[in-house]
Order: sequence, then structure tokens, then C-alpha cells
Amino acid sequence: MVVQAILWILYGLLLQPEPGTATLPLLMDSVIQALAELEQKAPATEAGHTASARLLSAQDSCAHNPLQHFLLEEQSLKTTMLDPPSLSPELQGLTMEVARHGVWDGKECGVVLASDGSTVAVEPLLAGLEAGLQGNRVVNLPLDSTGTPPDAGVTFPDFGATVPDVRATSPGLRDTSSDVTWADVGAVSPNVRATDLDVQVTSPDVQASSADTKAKFPTTVDSLLVVTLARDLGLNFLQGPQTWSHSLGTEGCWDQLSLPRTFTLLDPEASTLTTAFLNGALDGALLGDYLSRSPEPRPPLSHLLSQYYGAGVAGDPGFRSNFRRQNGAALTPTPILTQQVWGALILLQRLEPAHPQLQGMSQEQLAQVATHATKEFTEAFLGCPAIHPRCRWGAAPYQGRPTPLQLPLGFLYVHHTYMPASPCTDFERCAADMRSMQRFHQYTRGWDDIGYSFVVGSDGYVYEGRGWHWVGAHTLGHNSRGFGVALIGNYTAELPAEAALRAVRDGLPRCAVRAGFLRPGYALLGHRQLVRTDCPGDALFNQLRTWPHFDKNVKPRTARRAPRRSRRASR
Repeated sequence: MVVQAILWILYGLLLQPEPGTATLPLLMDSVIQALAELEQKAPATEAGHTASARLLSAQDSCAHNPLQHFLLEEQSLKTTMLDPPSLSPELQGLTMEVARHGVWDGKECGVVLASDGSTVAVEPLLAGLEAGLQGNRVVNLPLDSTGTPPDAGVTFPDFGATVPDVRATSPGLRDTSSDVTWADVGAVSPNVRATDLDVQVTSPDVQASSADTKAKFPTTVDSLLVVTLARDLGLNFLQGPQTWSHSLGTEGCWDQLSLPRTFTLLDPEASTLTTAFLNGALDGALLGDYLSRSPEPRPPLSHLLSQYYGAGVAGDPGFRSNFRRQNGAALTPTPILTQQVWGALILLQRLEPAHPQLQGMSQEQLAQVATHATKEFTEAFLGCPAIHPRCRWGAAPYQGRPTPLQLPLGFLYVHHTYMPASPCTDFERCAADMRSMQRFHQYTRGWDDIGYSFVVGSDGYVYEGRGWHWVGAHTLGHNSRGFGVALIGNYTAELPAEAALRAVRDGLPRCAVRAGFLRPGYALLGHRQLVRTDCPGDALFNQLRTWPHFDKNVKPRTARRAPRRSRRASR
């Protein structure tokens, strides 16, 4: 199994990282290059799985993670030593740099920048690939040493998941549609069955909103979900509610985008459950699931990653990193993920009896931790659109002093950009469009910054403009009362991509309400209802009329025809 051996060889080369030692830029393309180099040399080596697993075990690269060691390596302890094929010095330095994920002094290590603009932790990505290659994902829990399970099940007070309507779109996990949506994580996806994972749940129709949902004591765990996501979710939420505000999804900024070397988090108190870690965990779970279902011979990992961080695996544009949250929601419905987090904590109790966070914890307490961890992950991460911060698209500094908004606001104003007229479908084009609009707004309009609060591309991402906290320049006379959200493109005669529409209609406002930025009873308006303009275009405005929260009582104002360029934006 050459593919699996290659991964173990690379994994074995990953040592404790020392920030600043690599000579290559910290890009996903560099990781793919390292895999490709190993794959080219593999035929000249003994590439069996057991030998490469011994390399990993001998180098003790997983000593910091006994659970991962148990799930991924215990099968392969009877091995012989294998000398790994040598990497070039540059790639060797890279592997040392991205070896382990961690957060130190506000810096995040073990992460790389992908071509879709997202930052990805390499460690959980590789763990998921290996778990998928091993194939046998079901591991029985050692119940004899974890205490007596509750007789009637443990009450899960409220899964609380409110992320509606996910369909998936990729082989083995998805249907054939390329439209990707957010998931109803309160129900098991029809293509990701509890029986596939051999995980016992009360019913495939467990509803997230039920206050009395019962979950049976877990007897097995799925090694793929545990090593990528469930373990870290459980451990982080063991620390208690006081840490939860810093627990999920902190973003950061690279020192430079062309040759990234240092990644600084925007929240200096962030936990290790950063956006980059969760991206890597989801990518590892999704790709591991794909590999576990793929027949031999499996595709080279360098080829698989190139597709996933590019146009899509096997030509499926829905199965790529841009849509990891939507696809991840289909793979990890709430009841299953809760079971996996709980099971991971039980297994950790067995493997590390002296673990300071787990000593003395009852099964009811572990079940509560698993419930809260899954709820927060589902609502605050999977259920929200991915937002690229200003630094990611190369924003110029704000000119002047921004005015703070008085939150929460009561309105969401929808725009189209008109110019650029064409939708952007990849990060490079969308980021360039953002910089172009900012230059136009600052130097032609004379505004302090790009006018919009947020801008939505057709690449699966939302781009931060002035953001949640600062008054924008998007809807003249109303800028302090609502957020201005623009979709890149001219939507006079056609509609935006479905993923972009769903981000504006569902994901962005729902998460704004949850975070306290937008009132639950907010009103949604098209730009033309408040300003004399054609914005947001006839086709898009007619679509807005059908959306929840649309305020039909505010009549559109007749637009005065203006020169083409001047219609690019209006305060």
C-alpha cells in the first residue's frame, strides 16, 4: 500500500516545530510538493505500511497524543525499521515547521495557506488521511475500565443546532448537485449513516431542538472522527464555560500572502480550536472518509490534495476546500458527533488515567461536555459562513477614524457591486475585486474605506469589509442602522450562485443574531428601497422579495439614471 506508506513516511518526518526554521513559504502547495517528492521516490524503497508505521513509532512523533497513537499505530507495532527517502533540505525544513499544531504567544504554528485563501492546520489533515487509508474505522471502547454506563441513557439537555438544510455534493458522501448548502445537523444525513460508523444513536431522526433527547452510552468510536475532531473538541470544552468565548474559530493574519511565514491570531487569548485547526480537522475527516470508501488503487495523496484545494475532487466542484463547512455538516450530524466526542473522552480516561482534566469525571459530566462542545461547533462554526478577514484579501488601511456601531442593529441591506460585473469564483479573483472596490471607494469616491460591511463572492466565502463593528458607507442615510452586504457581480438579469444566496439569506444573518450583532426580528431590504438606485439589480431584488425578513412595506424608489461607472456604489 504505497499511498499509505508515503503518508507514514511524511508523518514520521514531522518533528517538534520550531517557528522560523523552514525555508519554503508555508503554503499548502509546498506540502503537496513534499508528498509528490516522496511519491516519486517510494518505488525505490520498502513502502509497506508496517515498515513506515514503525518509522513513525520509533521517532515518537505522536508521543504528545496517546489517543492518536492508539488509534492509528497500535495495529502496526510489529514492524521493521525503514529508512525514509530523503527530502530536499527545503522540504525537510518545511515538514519540521508544520509538524504539530499549536498556539504560542498569539502565534499559530503548524499551519499553511491554501489556494482558496483559507489557513489549514497540517497535523489533523494528515491524521484524517491516515485514518481513512487504514479503512477499519470502528474501535470498540474498553467499557470494563470506564465505569458503569448509565442504565437509561444520559439526557442531552438541548442539542440546540439550528443550521438548516444541508445537502452534500461529492462521491460517497454527496449527491450529484454542485450546489452546497448548510446542514440540518439535527438529523442524520441519508448518505452518512450511523450504521456506517457502527455508532449507536437513539434514532436516525433525533431532532436538534428536542430538550429531552436521549443518547445511548457509546460502545464504539470512529477513529477518523476522533483523531481529526472529536478529541480536541472534548478536551477544549472540558475547561469549562469561562473559556468558551475563546474556544472556537479564531482567525488570524499572515505576515505576507505571497511568501507566508508567520501567522498571528486576531484573538491573543485564542484556544487551539482556531479556524485553521478546524479547517484542517474537517479536511482530514472529509478526505479520510473519501479514501476509506475508495477502492484500490487509491489516488496519490499529492493528486488528491491538489484537486481538493483546487477545482474539486474527481471533477466535483462541490467537493473542495471552499465548501468544507457545508460538507462537514453532512458528515458530522449532531447526534453522531456528540457520541464521538463522548466516546473520545471515555477512551482518553482509559488511556490516560492520570489526565488532570478527566480524573473524577462521571459519564454524565462527560456527556454534558460532549453536548456543549458539539452544539458550539455546530452553531458557531459549521452553521456560519467562512469569512476571510481584511488582511487575507490585502486591504489597505482605513483612512481616518472609524465610527463604532451601536449594536445590535435592526436592518440588513442587500447590494450588488454592479462593477465588477462578473461573479468571482476563486480566491485570487475575489481578493483582486475587493482591492479594486476599495481603491475606487477611497480614491474616487473619497470615502475612508470600502463601503460595504461584508462582500460575498461566488467562491464559497464571505469577505470582511468594514465588519460588524464600524459604520459603513453603503446605504445613504441609513449606514448606522444596518449592515450593508454586497454580492460581487451584476444581478440585473441573472441570479448569483446558490451558495452566495444562501450565505446572505441564511448563514450570515443567523450567525449575526447568535453573536448579538443583529436583532432577531431584523428587517431585510434591497438597496433600492432606501436610495434611488437600481441596486441590487432586478433579478436579485425579485429574489429578495421571497426571503424571510424581507420588509415588503418599504416601497422601492425610482432610480435616476447615472453614468455606468458612478453606479458602482452608492452611499
